[in-house]
Amino acid sequence: MITGQVNADYEAIVVVNLQGRRGETRRLEAVVDTGFSGFLTVTPAIVTELALPFLMMGRALLADGSEAQFPVHSAVVLWDDQPVSVDVEAADTTPLVGMRLLEGYRLCADVHDGGGVTIQRLS
Repeated sequence: MITGQVNADYEAIVVVNLQGRRGETRRLEAVVDTGFSGFLTVTPAIVTELALPFLMMGRALLADGSEAQFPVHSAVVLWDDQPVSVDVEAADTTPLVGMRLLEGYRLCADVHDGGGVTIQRLS
């Protein structure tokens, strides 16, 4: 089970451990974004720091209706204590956990400042 907390901005925050190309691990606090259908978004600086291999250019339709292009990289995250290969989108934003990383899990949040967040594998 993965646990986290709702912050004062009403964002569900969880910790994600992202592994770099050389085996190093970077601990990230990420916002769970149910409107994001990908796996994970991190900043270009984190991609560079961890030397994540480039896969392709991706496209996304943003909330304001505009379209954006962004680089997609390959990485491994420790998710529920298990290594999972994921596509990581590089964008100048807070790290985001998307719905593809949540596939097969139940997300629960007590929505108030300091409320608990749990992500539990479905049986």
